Amino acid sequence: MTEYEQKPEHDTAPAAGGTTGTAPGGSWRVFHATGAAPAGDPPAIPPAPPWRQFLGAPLQPAPADDDRALHRRLGAHDARPGLRDEEIDTVNAALLLRRPLLVSGPPGVGKSTLAHLVARELGLGRVLQWSIVSRTTLRDGLYEYDSIGRAQAIAAWRAGADRPAPTILDSGPPTAASPTPSTPAAAPAAGPRPEPAPYLGDFVTLGPVGTALLAYPRPRVLLIDELDKSDIDLPNDLLHVLENGSYTVPELIRSALPTVDVFTDDPDGRAEIVGGRVECLEFPLVVITSNGEREFPAAFRRRCLPLEMRPPSREQLVSIVVSHLRSRPEAVDALIDDFERRVRTGGTQSVDQLLNAVHMTTAGGFQADADGRKLIELLLRDLAKGR
Repeated sequence: MTEYEQKPEHDTAPAAGGTTGTAPGGSWRVFHATGAAPAGDPPAIPPAPPWRQFLGAPLQPAPADDDRALHRRLGAHDARPGLRDEEIDTVNAALLLRRPLLVSGPPGVGKSTLAHLVARELGLGRVLQWSIVSRTTLRDGLYEYDSIGRAQAIAAWRAGADRPAPTILDSGPPTAASPTPSTPAAAPAAGPRPEPAPYLGDFVTLGPVGTALLAYPRPRVLLIDELDKSDIDLPNDLLHVLENGSYTVPELIRSALPTVDVFTDDPDGRAEIVGGRVECLEFPLVVITSNGEREFPAAFRRRCLPLEMRPPSREQLVSIVVSHLRSRPEAVDALIDDFERRVRTGGTQSVDQLLNAVHMTTAGGFQADADGRKLIELLLRDLAKGR
């Protein structure tokens, strides 16, 4: 029986601290938008439906949390984001069904922040972020192969060997006993002993999408930010990978080594790839944001769960300000009133503009005179007008 016919043994008993299974009380609602990290072990994620189960291996260690990034994005650990019930239910449905979330809404309503909220509350580790521009391709998100760097390294290696140029065979990865790769299999019978050939895996780095599709015991959180800025073909290209939960690295398929150790998108992260093919074990929570600059293909939309986020309420704005500043300065209410008025009359303002204005007026020395009002006007300007 092949590895594709039987689920790997580690799938039924994942490492401690990273499990899937029935949520407490039997509910599929595991995300409640509390804004707080789990006090003990992270909650169990409901198992995927049979048609969204994958067989990836080898098992990767659970990713570390990025507390500094979470605090910067979300504020205090006891922040109360105040998501609406329908928004919370849609996130839980995406977790249960292992389907991407297509999050739309005006700039600054918290579309990107949603990914960090889920990662913090469910203990899913560092958020993998892929920011899209017009020139972005699918391969940018999957992996990068530094062919020029490897060619230069091989040329330098050949130049340093006092012998005719050999046939290049991939050396093994560094080991604990030897910090340099092992000697190539085809060493010359005579002459000086050469240095190990440059290791192929040192020139391959998985991107955010490629890293998210490794075989982790719990879903990773992948943020694909502003996909509507992409080339017209990227959504359909991405759809194929997300539907299959897998991809290949042709440069590794051609390697003489069956297993290659490569870099990942996590800091100092590495992972083994077998046979040049990557397949997930638990499909990641994919949060795709869009500012509505263009429509996506129907096939792409069918495979995503849509979530339209509306501007935050006054209560939510107060909660956001307090979570970042850990206090409620006197000037907050007037600024929130001003911010709400601008949004209500059709303006395009983001929450970070409000935070900047609050911080500016409470930093000390701010004068609410004509110059001060001009500065507040600058900070709360309508983004849709360009200036």
